[in-house]
Amino acid sequence: MSAGASRVFVSHLAGVAVFDPNADSVGRVRDLVVTLRLGGRPPRVLGFVVEVPGKRRVFLPMNRVTSVESGQVIMTGVINMRRFEQRPTETLCLAELLDRRVTLRETGPYGEEGETVTVLDVAMVRTKGREWEIDKVFVEKGRGGRLRRKGEAMTVEWSAVTGFALREEDQGAANLLATFDRLRPADLANVLHHLSPKRRGEVAAALDDERLADVMEELPEDDQVAILAGLHQERAADVLEAMDPDDAADLLSELPDEEAEQLLQLMEPDEAAPLRRLLTYAEHTAGGLMTTEPIVLPPDGTVAEALALIRNEDLKPAQASVVYVCRPPLETPTGRYLGLVHFQRLLREPPYTLVGSLVDRDLDPLTPATELPSVTSFLATYNMVAAPVVDTTGNLLGAVTVDDVLDHLLPEDWREAALHGGTPRTDHSEEVTSDGSHI
Repeated sequence: MSAGASRVFVSHLAGVAVFDPNADSVGRVRDLVVTLRLGGRPPRVLGFVVEVPGKRRVFLPMNRVTSVESGQVIMTGVINMRRFEQRPTETLCLAELLDRRVTLRETGPYGEEGETVTVLDVAMVRTKGREWEIDKVFVEKGRGGRLRRKGEAMTVEWSAVTGFALREEDQGAANLLATFDRLRPADLANVLHHLSPKRRGEVAAALDDERLADVMEELPEDDQVAILAGLHQERAADVLEAMDPDDAADLLSELPDEEAEQLLQLMEPDEAAPLRRLLTYAEHTAGGLMTTEPIVLPPDGTVAEALALIRNEDLKPAQASVVYVCRPPLETPTGRYLGLVHFQRLLREPPYTLVGSLVDRDLDPLTPATELPSVTSFLATYNMVAAPVVDTTGNLLGAVTVDDVLDHLLPEDWREAALHGGTPRTDHSEEVTSDGSHI
């Protein structure tokens, strides 16, 4: 739909691509910025919050938008690259309007005066004055509280409801989550980082344990600690269980000892045991960096079994790059470590081949006390993305992956900087085209 032709529900714009007139990608829509007005007048749409490469969030004014279509937004050829900062008079549609509990102004076709409804979506339209404004609200009656009872849904005029001026009052998180349900964990972490603490806590509470665990792993430590503190202890323990053991151990190390111990006691014993082991190692050693859940097979396991294991979509690529061959037991600490098989070797062999006949025994494994510089040199020297960690008796304790190493080589605040798109430019007037050339 071209600009001004049809009404657009804003939830449909979440995550859509933004293109310049040459069809070059500029970024993706993360929210809409509006300004609320008095007297029940529809809010004016000021522009889009666009995430450009590098995770920087910038502001795209509506006067530079030439077309709003299903699945894409077309803009003029320049965009100001100053990092977006929300002003006190501005409201973010997706982050602050969806799921808000508002009140019908008067008795009429929509319901009784004073009846409370929940905002599911809002729609914008271009006026005769060539401005965009929010003119419709898609609401649901009879829904609220923990039971989330479904009721009648309907579209009403903006002027038919009141209560948007109450910032985040009775505002839930379900519809905000629905607009971002297809985001990668790192991108959803970006969304959470930019929300207010109250809103962030609501979204975290609404996510399931697995999804929240994935997102937590992408957040700065301060955000992780704050979110964990906002959860009931039982839920916090469940989320820690769903996190990768090395990430969970890093998070526990940021907590007071007494609080960390309480959470460990609430976890299942077999889930807590690897974390307790990891916490005994120094932070910048192979033992402190490793994951305790590498892919392990006995020597009589087959190539077909190995390939089935590495196909697991929940595994990180680096973790899935190597299969470790050990004597039983196969849970870490395993029986005697025999060697490793790279996934490329698995792809070259018949499915019935035993992995015990393919092991690479030439590389000495790391010890838990191996310092970070030596771990880094090992991976770089042998062009590996993962390496085994073995104790003095020859048992496999875990594996260090390149992503864990990078986490500790980068500056401590690298996640914070990445979520803000790097260091803000001092020249706020700078503009660039979508191909990176400066104006």
